[in-house]
Amino acid sequence: MNWLLELIGPGNVNLASTIVLYSFVISAGVFLGKLKIAGVSLGVTFVLFVGVLMGHFGYIVNPEVLKFIREFGLILFIFSIGLQVGPSFFSSFKKGGVTLNMLAVLGIVLNVAIVLAIYYIDGQTDIPALVGVMSGAVTNTPGLAAAQQTADNAEAINMMAMGYAAAYPLGVIGIIAAMFMIKGLFRINVNDEIDKINAEQASAQQAPHIVTFEVTNALLEGKTLLELHDIIKCEFVISRMMDAKGQFYIPNAQTRLSIGEKLYTVLSPNDEDRFKAVVGPQVELDWETVPCQVVSRRVLITKSEYNGVQLGSLKLRAGYNLNATRVNRAGVDLLASPGLRLQMGDRLTVVGGLNDINRLAARLGNSLKRLNQPNIITIFVGIMLGIILGSVNLGFGMKLGLAGGPLVVAILLSRFGYKLKLVTYTSTSASLLMRELGICLFLASVGISSGAGFADTVFNVTGMWWVIWGFIITFVPLVVVGCIARGVYKINYLTIMGLFSGGYTDPPALAYAGGSTSSDSPAVAYSTVYPLTMFLRVVAAQMLILCLYSA
Repeated sequence: MNWLLELIGPGNVNLASTIVLYSFVISAGVFLGKLKIAGVSLGVTFVLFVGVLMGHFGYIVNPEVLKFIREFGLILFIFSIGLQVGPSFFSSFKKGGVTLNMLAVLGIVLNVAIVLAIYYIDGQTDIPALVGVMSGAVTNTPGLAAAQQTADNAEAINMMAMGYAAAYPLGVIGIIAAMFMIKGLFRINVNDEIDKINAEQASAQQAPHIVTFEVTNALLEGKTLLELHDIIKCEFVISRMMDAKGQFYIPNAQTRLSIGEKLYTVLSPNDEDRFKAVVGPQVELDWETVPCQVVSRRVLITKSEYNGVQLGSLKLRAGYNLNATRVNRAGVDLLASPGLRLQMGDRLTVVGGLNDINRLAARLGNSLKRLNQPNIITIFVGIMLGIILGSVNLGFGMKLGLAGGPLVVAILLSRFGYKLKLVTYTSTSASLLMRELGICLFLASVGISSGAGFADTVFNVTGMWWVIWGFIITFVPLVVVGCIARGVYKINYLTIMGLFSGGYTDPPALAYAGGSTSSDSPAVAYSTVYPLTMFLRVVAAQMLILCLYSA
């Protein structure tokens, strides 16, 4: 039995016992994190608490091994987060997203202001502990990771982990409590808010849809489709036409219109009335049931050389006698305009002869198996560049570090990587695996290393104040931001719930919001503010350590 005690007993630091310890901490933490209390679960963060428990009972890991696993897990997690939020990072500043992002930024400023007020007024608490409390209060693990890597001091790292663990549970509860507070203050009826959201979505839907129009305007006789674009001045695609005799054909820009022709048109719902007023009435015609040589198929783009290429450069009409109508990207249909830049994994809907479609499919790849292969080169090139960037001295001793460097590089690569011929496409399952593996390794390492002194530090008056301060950091900024969002900008309550969840990068709160409203509006607001918020929370935690902490 000695071999078993050496393998699973506390105090052993050999390789086998280390692997067993990490495996147990992660598997038990993930399992317990799935359990829901009042409809809310802590998710993968429970790995930290299991690690703390095991560290408290004397389980240890070789310090060098622990540091490597912690930092490598951090890099994997941060880099995958950057790849995920990068494509929407810049677009999140457009139109209505600006207001939501500015409100989220206000929340971050208030969080930091409260931390500084506690630091200077109390005068007894070190900034590492307060940064850990802040990270737990806003349920932001990347911020904790970035601050720990910036401090690079064992005592400070452990102090942050303890503060994080003390504040995290009430952080989740505080977000939900703030939602109830705003609901009560403004006497909001959730069903009315859902009805308003549905009405707004119905009137402002921008996704392309398909309509058949009949040409009845005599002024269009002999006009080309290119001239029709100039007349209507909106984006649309006419992929098929049927003349007055019932013959089908595929048009091009120089195709001339005739009275009685029917046009298979893809356009935005907002442009439908304008199109109808110029061309003619909408008619019912099932193009799929009418026998003809024209078919519609989806072609999957899986060859890396077409990543970032403009759709118009494919010369579909001239080279293949095909028309493109829509591009489906990550489940969202986009209008196939010539200037749209393609990405790996896009599904291009084309109309034409079957043989021509097959030729195009061979050119673009159209291989699901190809998408299942991860782009390892891009991942490790990005990690390498991120570490190099993170090591650059930005002045005054400031560095982005192993958290900020990979995050910035991942965001830039996911948005502009095609210009360097780097394919950043990663399947959802592969991206999720990399992210979850990284965060589990990081949280397990942090928990094990800080577990030895956790009980003595947290379960006393100091720990009680950490919990209180954490709840204040969580709750007060949300109430202020919520009152401004509702009282000044009249933002829908469902959107405010998503703003709270995304502003604190908190999936459990989002899950509660989505489950309590049966609407995807909270998720839309969450994804709008998440990219900028994630970036700024990482930077804010680092800046507090850089400016106020000296090892």
